Amino acid sequence: MAHFAELDENNVVKRVIVVENKDCCDANGVEKESIGVAHCEWLLGGRWLQTSYNGSMRKRYAGKGMIYNEELDAFIAPQPFPSWTLNSETADWEAPTPKPAEGDWEWDEATTSWKEIIQAE
Repeated sequence: MAHFAELDENNVVKRVIVVENKDCCDANGVEKESIGVAHCEWLLGGRWLQTSYNGSMRKRYAGKGMIYNEELDAFIAPQPFPSWTLNSETADWEAPTPKPAEGDWEWDEATTSWKEIIQAE
């Protein structure tokens, strides 16, 4: 089985569907993204790209609401905070300062810093 993500006009993932292998393979049984894309377009219309559970293509498995970044050829989550920047190697959003390794922390955009979450006893 192969998985394909439908994109809207802004490259936002609308949905992900499963496509049978036979609908993605050429006459020799070789899987080709272009054949799967054509199948999705014929069946449902829209714009489609293949995605993979194991992250072997486009950095990670696509999910509804993620964005396809053409420059990185990657599916990325929406930017969590305005101060965070996109790492072009990993296609992950990174805070301006690294999250401390120990304890529970949450991002405070107002101060652009991590705030420790103190558990009430």
